[in-house]
Amino acid sequence: MDHIVTVQDAVTAFADFMEPTGAELDAIEQEMPAILAEVDLLDAQIVTLDRTPSELDERRIRRARRRVLAERAALANRTATVLPGGAA
Repeated sequence: MDHIVTVQDAVTAFADFMEPTGAELDAIEQEMPAILAEVDLLDAQIVTLDRTPSELDERRIRRARRRVLAERAALANRTATVLPGGAA
């Protein structure tokens, strides 16, 4: 019985170039507060999918929306102060 094998050394799913770079990981870390705020908003919205939102649910959603907006604004301000080329 003859076995069919590949002639390539590595599968592209395990190639080194598929891993995130340090700069990409830093960008994710910088965006993490905004990401977590959006997760909180989604959690608040998911709770109300199968029922009529109570006053407490509405306040939780409003608070989560305000937090998302605040985190997005903070992220925009942080990235706006760091311009390419080192200029501020």
